[in-house]
Amino acid sequence: MFPDQFLFGVEVLLNGLMAGVLYALVALGFVLIFKASGIFNYAQGVMALFAALTLVGIMDGQVPFSHLINALFGTDVHHFGWHVPAFAAILLAMAVMVGLAWMVQHFIFRHLVGQEPIILFMATIGLAYFMEGFGDMMWGSDIKKLDVGIPQGGSFWIEEATAFLGGSNFYGFFIDRLDIVAAVVAVVLVILLVAFAQYTKQGRAMRAVADDHQAALSVGISLSFIWVLVWSLAGFVALVAGIMWGAKSGVQFSLSLIALKALPVLMLGGFTSIPGAIVGGLIVGVGEKLFEFLIGAPFLGGATENWFAYMLALVFLVFRPQGLFGEKIIERV
Repeated sequence: MFPDQFLFGVEVLLNGLMAGVLYALVALGFVLIFKASGIFNYAQGVMALFAALTLVGIMDGQVPFSHLINALFGTDVHHFGWHVPAFAAILLAMAVMVGLAWMVQHFIFRHLVGQEPIILFMATIGLAYFMEGFGDMMWGSDIKKLDVGIPQGGSFWIEEATAFLGGSNFYGFFIDRLDIVAAVVAVVLVILLVAFAQYTKQGRAMRAVADDHQAALSVGISLSFIWVLVWSLAGFVALVAGIMWGAKSGVQFSLSLIALKALPVLMLGGFTSIPGAIVGGLIVGVGEKLFEFLIGAPFLGGATENWFAYMLALVFLVFRPQGLFGEKIIERV
């Protein structure tokens, strides 16, 4: 038997770990593009939103650009009249994200080869706002429910199995089953992405492109193919993140703001480390939950989760600017 207050703290810790995994899913997309092309992709959060909007639209049989079509032609058509199974809709949504990757490379980044990183970063800012407006026109701005069959709500099995640990006021740990699924998916994604980056020819080519565009071209690496590949991978990660976050809180345009919470994750884990994204996410998730439980709610009136991650990242940058797993800064003295 443990004191109830201690067990409540453990429950907060476990839920912080689960929240950190969801943050890490978004951060993975940033890491992939930065690791492979040296571009900080400001549009990653909007990509997660666009992927989730596309998935819901396909599943519900929604007519793309229906509001625009109806306004131009005076019609009243919104749905095709069918519903697409979740698995098939996910495959179709992924095909859309691959098409988006090709368009991003063909119309934007192939014209910016060899440019300064700040130019590429500004291009992703423009891409983010374009995609947000394009997604609004294509699928509408109303809040949508996303259900792909992932179980949600607390796990009664975990609650019953842990109820005996505390006293009469403790009913067991409450852990959302969606968060458990997200944790498993994140672990599998990290293993696959690390294996791809380290042990495949394409993964090594991605790292070469990130180091120097012109040098990569000089040894026969196709910059166009690598950028389409890496943006497709980032689109896949954005789709996974969009599914998890959309199922948790609904598909709405505020979903794009989750990219902001990924920034402290990247600062802690490192911009070039795939495992670092997971570790950084766990640190941020656990840190903000425990700070709220131990200090925020009792002494500061709560709502510390909105800013704690950024304060933590700011303090961390003072001592290790490259992050826990980032590339070491080597300077000639």
